[in-house]
Amino acid sequence: MKGMRMAPSITPQPIAGTAVGSESRPWRPMVAQDVVSRRVWEQITRPYEASVPAVIADLEFDLPDEVVEDVTNAQQQLVRFDTEVGSITAPFASILLRSESASSSQIENLTSGARAIAEAELGERADGNAPLIVNNVRALQAALDAADELSAETIIRMHRELLHRTDPGITGSYRTQQVWIGGGSYSPHDADFIPPHHERVAAAMADFEAYSGRVATLPLASIAIAHAQFETIHPFPDGNGRTGRALVQAALRRTGLTTSVTVPISAGILQQRTRYFDALDAYRAGDVVPIVRVFADGAVLAIVNGRQLVDDIEATQAHWADRMSGLRSDSAAREIARLAIGHPVLTSTFVRREVDRSGPAVFRGLDQLVERGVLTETTSQSRNRLWVAQDVIRNLDGFARRSMRTR
Repeated sequence: MKGMRMAPSITPQPIAGTAVGSESRPWRPMVAQDVVSRRVWEQITRPYEASVPAVIADLEFDLPDEVVEDVTNAQQQLVRFDTEVGSITAPFASILLRSESASSSQIENLTSGARAIAEAELGERADGNAPLIVNNVRALQAALDAADELSAETIIRMHRELLHRTDPGITGSYRTQQVWIGGGSYSPHDADFIPPHHERVAAAMADFEAYSGRVATLPLASIAIAHAQFETIHPFPDGNGRTGRALVQAALRRTGLTTSVTVPISAGILQQRTRYFDALDAYRAGDVVPIVRVFADGAVLAIVNGRQLVDDIEATQAHWADRMSGLRSDSAAREIARLAIGHPVLTSTFVRREVDRSGPAVFRGLDQLVERGVLTETTSQSRNRLWVAQDVIRNLDGFARRSMRTR
């Protein structure tokens, strides 16, 4: 995605349904004539066609009966999963939130193992994609915290959480430049998709907010449509996909489809990655059915995978209970083991802060868990001592592998 700077905000022109229109815009070359071929120069000095998003604040849509049935079933499954998992004492809310963030990042080809992500969360890993995924966790948490307050301010805030540590210059506002997807580096002329000119972004996002705030009879279908509209507007220079999927989680919470846990719907979308991007194209051509199908199927696939993760974690807890036989119920070791379910990589500093025990008690508990095979002691990139719950890491990596099985 490339861009050039330009100016303010105008009202989007109405277009039927969700199909995008287009408008001709002048392009100012960002390179000198003498560094490109004549063919390229002739191309990048011509006007280009930017998309004009549909106005959807009052959009009504009809879905085929079978799609309505699938969406209704997916909604019921979401509520059921949220209720069942939310009642379990293990820290599944944080486990599933990280799993959703990792899956959403994988859709953008940002992959990392569970151990690397857990290390990055503690500040013990600074390279690779893991720190980016941890930033996505923070953006998702910001989205959930502001689930009932959808506004330009809250959307910009969650985008800032995503990118201000790695690319602060593009955070803090909607974009002020033209962006494009695919095509060449010099201009948008050969792009696969050219989002609206930045002068249209503020009004288009206000329209997005108006649509998202409506009460819907099929909330999951409306969430899918709102997501496709957000990705069409592409309000930021980068991070739109991850921000958009964080907004999906906020919408699930706002509409009551979830109340306690994060259903890792991005894991279900990841299994249909090609269908997902094709569905966004179909939406821009005026057909909402494919993106609604992707979300209905994605919710069910995510719940199947999420249930397996819950079962795996509970099996790990049972296995650990056997290994910890003989330890007092109020021992530091048992408290640290409970902590390790939600945080599978530990430092002594983190443990002392979380369990509120003395230094000697913490180290004694860690040693007991290492002796019993619950934790493994190792070192970080910065040579600090780490304690790793390998069983939980395997559970989380298993979830990620299942998410990669395309349908």
